[in-house]
Amino acid sequence: MLDVRFVRKNIDTVRQALENRQMQLDMGEFVRLDEHRRAVLAEVETLKNERNAASAEVAKRKRSGQDASDLLEGLSALSERIKGLDEQARKADEDSEAFLYSIPNIPHSTTPVGKSEADNPVVRVVGEAPSFDFAPKEHWELGQSLGGIDFDRAAKITGSRFAVLRGWAARMERALVAFMIDLHTREHGYTEVATPYIVNSDSLRGTGQLPKFEQDLFRLDFKDYYLIPTAEVPVTNLHRDETLDEADLPMGYTAYTPCFRSEAGSYGKDTKGLIRQHQFDKVEMVRFCKPEESYEQLELLTSQAEEVLKRLKLPYRVITLCTGDVGFSSAKTYDIEVWLPGQNAYREISSCSNFEDFQARRAGIRFKPKGGKAQLVHTLNGSGLAVGRTMVAILENYQRADGSVAIPEVLVPYMGGLTEIRP
Repeated sequence: MLDVRFVRKNIDTVRQALENRQMQLDMGEFVRLDEHRRAVLAEVETLKNERNAASAEVAKRKRSGQDASDLLEGLSALSERIKGLDEQARKADEDSEAFLYSIPNIPHSTTPVGKSEADNPVVRVVGEAPSFDFAPKEHWELGQSLGGIDFDRAAKITGSRFAVLRGWAARMERALVAFMIDLHTREHGYTEVATPYIVNSDSLRGTGQLPKFEQDLFRLDFKDYYLIPTAEVPVTNLHRDETLDEADLPMGYTAYTPCFRSEAGSYGKDTKGLIRQHQFDKVEMVRFCKPEESYEQLELLTSQAEEVLKRLKLPYRVITLCTGDVGFSSAKTYDIEVWLPGQNAYREISSCSNFEDFQARRAGIRFKPKGGKAQLVHTLNGSGLAVGRTMVAILENYQRADGSVAIPEVLVPYMGGLTEIRP
């Protein structure tokens, strides 16, 4: 959420940011709501001062034995008027806050202006795409022919966009999680956490999924509970309404969780395979830092996600999301896209974002500098990596002409010494 004082003083800046984001939001409505709210509060304050003065005069008359009935009658009417205005003020606060929650973050000056993903510039390309002397297969063909991925039984158990993994595939998923967590904790300095997979609406509001993206969430009807769309939500909210010690910053957490998304609005897109599932696994990295460090931390976070792909020897590229494609809460985002030979395309495998103080203001996460006043931290997060998509990339990049798939060297110890997958 943006600071209301910033929005109030920089309406044109916010309008331009919305235009760059290809979003339509009537900022004139915000101005009207804000002016109405301030007018009501000013009137309430004036009337309360009048009531205090009248109450003091009543007390003075009573002490001197004078009649105060005329003032008491006026006080009663004044109190009723104040009561009504207090309700108006409460409603005005709610309306103003609801509008603030609908305003996205202001893109950073280094976020390129563009209309869609077609305008996302490539920052770097790492590794060479493998050259095959045969037509490479897509991952769902390989997964099914090798007996590891079963979409039909998953559909029977639940429905479309779910998968059952068995044998080598189930083990590879577990191996990838262990490999990623070990890398981030042992070499990148993250603290591993295991969090609930169900969160309340306050947590989702804190990280920006609510109220705007409720249709993308799975809600449990009987309680104010939601299945998490990403570990970003519970991990960031570990410190909701807390003031951190400056000496502890920057700090980082990593967590493995399943993730649950309704994928509203994506019907007909990536319906085959593991790319866009309702349930998928992910290893997440979340960082908290001082404001002046956050863009240095974004580069660090991105490099740590890239390191997973480098160790697995998977070709990839890094792009910067333009203003028309960057997420609602993000000021700047790098997407890491892995090369998939079966699809002959780069596909997203991680997003690394700096939210600046947008989430921290919603969630009330601060730090106290030595000798200074508490201020909001900056929050960042990135996938390190999406586990299912990493398996997809391994199957497609390490496939052989005979239908077998080699296992990346770094993953062999996590696979119990298995070096290849055969039908």
